[in-house]
Amino acid sequence: MKAPRDHGGGLDAAIAEYGGTRADWLDLSTGINPVPYPLPDLAPHAWNALPDQAAQAKLIQRARAFWNVPDAAAVLPIPGASAAIAQLPRLGKAGQVSIPGPTYNEHGAAFRAAGWTLVDDASDAIVAVHPNNPDGMVWQADQITADLSIIDESFCDVMPEASLIRLSARPGTIVLKSFGKFWGLAGLRLGFAIGDPAIIADLAEALGPWPVSGPALSIGAEALADPMWADETCARLTKDAQRLDDLLIAQGAIVKGGTSLFRLYQVEDAAAAQAHLAQSHIWSRIFPYATDWLRLGLPPPDRWDQIEGAF
Repeated sequence: MKAPRDHGGGLDAAIAEYGGTRADWLDLSTGINPVPYPLPDLAPHAWNALPDQAAQAKLIQRARAFWNVPDAAAVLPIPGASAAIAQLPRLGKAGQVSIPGPTYNEHGAAFRAAGWTLVDDASDAIVAVHPNNPDGMVWQADQITADLSIIDESFCDVMPEASLIRLSARPGTIVLKSFGKFWGLAGLRLGFAIGDPAIIADLAEALGPWPVSGPALSIGAEALADPMWADETCARLTKDAQRLDDLLIAQGAIVKGGTSLFRLYQVEDAAAAQAHLAQSHIWSRIFPYATDWLRLGLPPPDRWDQIEGAF
């Protein structure tokens, strides 16, 4: 069995090393909205019946409206963006792919596993994580020109004005959306692949019937029909990200980038900073390729005193 790739989360390991219970810990190692969308009441059939086409069609319709999806692009609900990340490289003939980084490492792992060669500049395929994780870099449309262009917008809902969803009408282009991060419901395992109808059809075939649960279809449809919640959430996240920056800057950290769902800081020793925060039961993210990078998500409104008291 292969060793797991480096990711945020893993709070159980932190608890085993530093003690405490899950309720004691503030997990800032991921970029998940700490104030999730309020769960609506669900009809019993969402739980006890196979998901039907009407529920999926409703979700697709609301996704199109929320993201202003071009008519020429197809929309496929999927069980988290990671499902598409794993499958897309397997849908066509392997070639050369460019995945500028450092970035989310599952893209490179999926392409390697499917026989692709990773190069700095490729015309066969490109993966553009937009905005990038962990530094928040944003892409421009003229930078994404490969035959197969995957635009990962998992964190883009905090900056909707920057979305490249219009490119989903281009042949060979797929835009990925994550529901769990912005709406704070990562355990729901819901995402979207939007783009070239031929590729979307192949992806749907690869994922099989009923890839998205009934509860996820229902909750996603409710959330995507609530733009006021989204606007208020963007405003709150922006304010809280600045508050976190101010706190870390006061401790000598340098802001390297990020989004309003996660912040990236340069510190003298990231591993030491992570261990220091863990003593206060705060879990953070460090990176094997940058020993001075520390990434923090945002705390929920009632837990700011925990991180402020850790310094």
